[in-house]
Amino acid sequence: MPALLLTVFVDTVGFGMVLPLLPYFAERYQASPDVVTMLVATFTLAQFVFVPVWGALSDRMGRRPVILLTVAGTAAGYAATAFADALWMLFAARAFTGAMASVAVVQAYVADVTDAAHRARGMGRIGAAHGLGFVCGPAIGGMFAGADPVGPDVRLPFLIAAALSLVALVVAAICVRESTGTAARASAARRPRKGRIAALREALSRPRLGVLLALLAMTPFAFSGIESTFVMWSERALGWGPAQNGWLYTYMGLVAVLTQAVVVGRLAAWIGEARTIRVGAACIALGAAALLFADGYVVLCLAFGLIVFGTCVNNPSLNSLISQFADPDRRGALLGVAQSCSALARVIGPVWGGVLFVGLGRDWPFVSAVVVMAAMFALALRLRTGGDGKGEGR
Repeated sequence: MPALLLTVFVDTVGFGMVLPLLPYFAERYQASPDVVTMLVATFTLAQFVFVPVWGALSDRMGRRPVILLTVAGTAAGYAATAFADALWMLFAARAFTGAMASVAVVQAYVADVTDAAHRARGMGRIGAAHGLGFVCGPAIGGMFAGADPVGPDVRLPFLIAAALSLVALVVAAICVRESTGTAARASAARRPRKGRIAALREALSRPRLGVLLALLAMTPFAFSGIESTFVMWSERALGWGPAQNGWLYTYMGLVAVLTQAVVVGRLAAWIGEARTIRVGAACIALGAAALLFADGYVVLCLAFGLIVFGTCVNNPSLNSLISQFADPDRRGALLGVAQSCSALARVIGPVWGGVLFVGLGRDWPFVSAVVVMAAMFALALRLRTGGDGKGEGR
């Protein structure tokens, strides 16, 4: 587990470095705001397509080889992005990088090595590793790109991100051990393969699991609509460049680290996953509403603190509940379906945010997030809780 956390951290530093820079990279090729959000969506569209594939493959081949393959592919994707000299090349490179995302495999690894009582905490530690990467990544990326919103150096951070992914590959190759047993892999290999639609249909045929998948999609839909438009919002509303946005993303990463490492496990143990999800939805709604009144770092830090906190308590709790619906030899496949739903939301969310940004005004992605999180809170009331307040699994 520690080796996996280190791999996730190093890889996420690279991802955090480049995320705030994509709008500036795309605008270099005269991309409009809605095209910029489509670039963000391209990454997650490829993730939507390939995450279930990696998850099911890891059930059959083992988690370790799939993790190594996808981390290597991520390094290649960052390098391709750095050398893109046309908008279509930028889209192609981001699609390839998205296809290499292995979040479901990492989550399945955690589910393999933890029991149900400690799974939310394990998922939270993976989230903390991601968050710590976001503490370091955006600040480093902003430092190398510079503060100028007109002519930032966007290629060097992508090359550094590629190098960091190679470091993560070496760490994983040396330190990460296989988490699945031979019997589980053999059972998965004998099981007839199901297509994406069949697997999703089977999941949705179980009403409680269907509700969880819907809830899992709502948070990334709202968050990605904000995230994909915020850099352009800050550029227009505050005159910010990569450096200023990098520091704000660093703050968001710090909140994520503290939440995932310290709060998630304790909160889920105290009030249960179901109530934790309601708290998360309420926090995101309040944070998105606060963005409507933001005029500088103070309000932005308050708003994004609430949003990141809510996101960080929601996702591990939902993934913990979802993982309880699968036997060990099916966890990768089920979590692949779950992450596919999440990825699809992150495809639609940025596109929807871009449409609102261009069509109605730069604040409207924030309004949309408030509405979606209010609906999520209402839907989360349907989750059953046990006598101790904890959400039930199967």
